[in-house]
This record gives sequence, structure tokens and C-alpha cells, in this order.
Amino acid sequence: MTDPAYQGLGLLPTASPYAVLRAAVRAPHPDTRAVRGFRAARKRFYRQMLCVHATRQAAGDDPTS
Repeated sequence: MTDPAYQGLGLLPTASPYAVLRAAVRAPHPDTRAVRGFRAARKRFYRQMLCVHATRQAAGDDPTS
């Protein structure tokens, strides 16, 4: 089962890691992105989205399913 947050990004399996990162940065609300105390959590989220995407690419799965 894929992470629901990753599915919300709506990326194709051929997307580059940079495209994944751009989509993940834009995913949270701007007010949430502005909170300095959430910096570590945001970085964890970005890393998690990159890892899920790499796993999906390696498996050759369709991220929308």
C-alpha cells in the first residue's frame, strides 16, 4: 500500500526526483510551511516522499493505483 500523502502528489512513475521534491514542497499549506519549528518534520516528509517514489519506480508500479 502506498502512502496517501504520496498519492496526493499525483506524480507519474517517470517523474524525476526534483519533480517529486517540488510537488512535496508545495503540498503543505503555506502557513504550515512558514512555521520554523516544523523544519525537521518537513525535511522528514520530503525524504519520505523521495523514498516512496524511488520504491515505486523500482517496482514499476503505477502510483495512482
